[in-house]
Amino acid sequence: MADFRVDQAAGLRRLLGGGQQLQVVTFVAGCEGVGRSVAVANLGVALARLGKEVLIIDEHASRDDIASSFGLVSRYDLLNVVQRELALSQVLLQPMQGLRVLPAAKAVRKLGRLSLPQQQTLLDAMSGLERPIDIILVDACMAHPNGFSPFGLASQEAVVVLSGNSASITEAYSLIKKVSHAFARKHFRILVNKVRSQPDARSIYENIAQVAAQRGIARLDYAGAIPLDESLRQSFQLGRPVLIQAPDSASAAAFRDIASDLLYWQRGEGETGGVEHFMQQLLHLSQRITPNVLRA
Repeated sequence: MADFRVDQAAGLRRLLGGGQQLQVVTFVAGCEGVGRSVAVANLGVALARLGKEVLIIDEHASRDDIASSFGLVSRYDLLNVVQRELALSQVLLQPMQGLRVLPAAKAVRKLGRLSLPQQQTLLDAMSGLERPIDIILVDACMAHPNGFSPFGLASQEAVVVLSGNSASITEAYSLIKKVSHAFARKHFRILVNKVRSQPDARSIYENIAQVAAQRGIARLDYAGAIPLDESLRQSFQLGRPVLIQAPDSASAAAFRDIASDLLYWQRGEGETGGVEHFMQQLLHLSQRITPNVLRA
C-alpha cells in the first residue's frame, strides 16, 4: 500500500506539472575495490522501490560495470546514440520497473570534443526519454581524461566512496584535495563501505572531515555506511543486487536507509530544470575544463 501511494503521488505531481526537480548524484572513489558500483546499483534499486524514476549513468566499460550487477550485458554505449547509429531506447537497459541503466563509458571520454550537431543529438535524445527522470545516479570512472568525471563537477552531489582500510582513506582524501584545488568544488559526501560497525564508520568520516575542514580543503558530510556483509558478497557473485537477493540482510537495510536520506539531501539555490537542462550544463562544462588538469 505504501508503494502504491508513492506512485499515485508521483503521478499526480507530473499530471499537474509540479513536483521536485531532477536530482543528480555522482559517486566517485580514490581507488578501486571499494564497492562503488555495487553501491550505486543497490541504491538505484532502493530508490526505484520508493517510487522514483531512476537513471544510472555508467562510465565503466568492463566486466564489473553496473549492468553486471544485474546479471546483464551492456552491448552498446551512449556514443552510438551521439553518432546516430542507434536510438537511445536501444542502448538503455531496464533491469526493473523504475530503473534504467545507460552505459556511457565511450561517450563520457569524448564529451569535451563533441561537434555542435553531436551535442544537439545528445540533448534531443536525453530530453526525449519516454518517462521523466527523478534521480540520476552516476557511477564515475577514475580514469577520466580530465582526471575527474565532468558529471562529478556538474552534479549537485558528489559522493566519495571509501572502505575502512587506510589506503582507501588516504586515496579518498587525495582525490578530494585535487578536485578542490583544480575545480574549486568545496562540498562532498562520504559513504563508508565494507565497515565492521557504524561507530567505526562515523570515526572514519569524522577524521577525514576534520582534516579537510582544518586545511580549508572542503566541507564533508556523512552519507552513511554499508557493513561488511557476506550476503552482499554472495549477491555480487550471483549478479543480483543484495536488495533483491537478500532483502533482510544488514547491507540491504543500510542501502534502504541511505536511499531514503538521499531524497532529502539539501540542494543549492537556483538548481532547477530537468534532464535536458542538466545535460546542457554538462556539455558547457566539458568544453571548458582543461584535459589532464589533475595529472599535470
